[in-house]
This record gives sequence, structure tokens and C-alpha cells, in this order.
Amino acid sequence: MQRKRYAPGRTGSTARTAVVLALGLGLGIGLTGCSSGTPADDIAVDAKAGPAAPVAPPGRYRTLFEPCGAVPQGALKELLPGAAALADPERDKAYRGVAAVTYDTDRRVGCTWRADTPDISHRLALDIERVVSYDTTISDDDRAQDVYARKQVAAGIPLPQTTPTPTPSGTSTATGGTPGGTPSATTPPGKATKGTTAPASGATPADPAATGLEPRVLEGLGEIAYLDDVLSTVGANGHQRAVSVVFRTSNVIVTVSYQEQTTGSAEAPDSLELQERARNLARLLAERLEE
Repeated sequence: MQRKRYAPGRTGSTARTAVVLALGLGLGIGLTGCSSGTPADDIAVDAKAGPAAPVAPPGRYRTLFEPCGAVPQGALKELLPGAAALADPERDKAYRGVAAVTYDTDRRVGCTWRADTPDISHRLALDIERVVSYDTTISDDDRAQDVYARKQVAAGIPLPQTTPTPTPSGTSTATGGTPGGTPSATTPPGKATKGTTAPASGATPADPAATGLEPRVLEGLGEIAYLDDVLSTVGANGHQRAVSVVFRTSNVIVTVSYQEQTTGSAEAPDSLELQERARNLARLLAERLEE
């Protein structure tokens, strides 16, 4: 019998082609299966994740105004009466003020003014802080309220009973009260005598509550505000009265600190006069924030 002639490559090439086609079909099926299954897998993962947690709203303010230029010269003349007696260069310097050194002027700014005479000196300071919460579940306003509440507690002024009282650990608890329902507060150790009348030698200070000028919560200033009044002695016959007005508007806290110091005088600086000046300036700054 005559053998068939062997042609190299024909049979092998055909086999290889079949294998390639089979592999191609197999890969196509596999790829189709993967691509068709991917959206379903994604949907399953998204369903397990659940709805996104709500993000607390940001505060109203993103920047702060320049503090040294925020107080008109007319107001400075009233707050620094001793500057009128200074020579022109010293008077201009007193009205110009000194800006506080801060690392971020969008977060905190300040300015101080001072005018000294041989018998009396006045000092004015502004501190303006924009509070930002880095916790997405706590709003900037709520964080600012916590910072404000700490300041009021440190001043020894009771918080409203419904307002949380910050604790040293950073958490908040409800403000306690007396059995009669009045919130209780204690004056921090070492705090100077507070009130409206200086305890001169041999004299008994009057009850501050009888004058209505005692440290207290203020109405009609920002969203919440308080006033502190501290009287202390300086040297043998000198006195210093420091009045602070602190208020919060949204996520900004403004502190107005106003001091008058006398030398060699038996009379203490007048509480009513200093409080009115500090409150007038605080109202002016509150209006500036509303612009």
C-alpha cells in the first residue's frame, strides 16, 4: 500500500488554530461573566454601607476683621481720656494700638491700646476668636458655645440651667442648681474681689447686687453675653478695676477688656462708667459683625 505523503505544518497548524479559537471563546465567556457580575457586586457593597452620616453645618464667619482699625477714634478718645494730655507722637501711638501676635489671622486677632498719666492709666484690649470644629458631627456654633461657656464659668458667673457646663475632661454636663432652681456657681480660687465698691481701709464694701452692676449675663448683645467686673488694690492707695464684656455671635467670640488704674488715690475707679464704656464698644463690634 502506498503511504500518504506527510506535509509538515498543515496538521499542527490546524490544531493550533482550533486551540486558539477555543481559548478565545473561553476567555470571552469569562470576561463576559466578570463584567456582567461587577455592577451587582458594587450594588451589594453600597447597600451594606448604608446612608452617609449628616455633616454638622459650618459657622457663619470664615474670616475676621482687622481689630486695631475696628474702634473709631471718637470711641478711643472716650476710652483713653488720658491720651488727650499726651504729646502728639505719644497720643497718635496710643490711638493706633498694637496688634496681637497670632499665627492665623483668620482664626484669632487682637489689639491693645494704652494711655498713661502720672495719676491714672487706661488699658483697652480686644480679643476676637473664630472657632472651628474639626468634628463633622459638631457644628462650629456648638463648639464656639462650649468655648464661651468655659469663659463664663471661669468668671464665676452662673450659666443658665439648660446650658451644658464644660468639664475639665472636655465633655459637657447639665448645669446644676440650688434646690430653689437657681444655677449654682463658685468663684475660682484666687480671684480678686468682684463688685462695684472698693474696700478702702476700714470700709465695708456695699452689696454689689443692690446696685445692679454686679458681674452678670447681658441681654441684647450677640447671641449670648456676660459682663465681669473685678476690683483690686495696687500699692498702698492705688486701685485697679478691670471690666470684661464677652459675647458670642455664631462661631465668633469677642472679648472686650477695659482697665482703669489709679495711683495714690483713695477712690476706686467708677464701676458704672467703665461698664458703660465697655458695653458701648461691645455693641459697636457686634454691629460690625452684622455688616
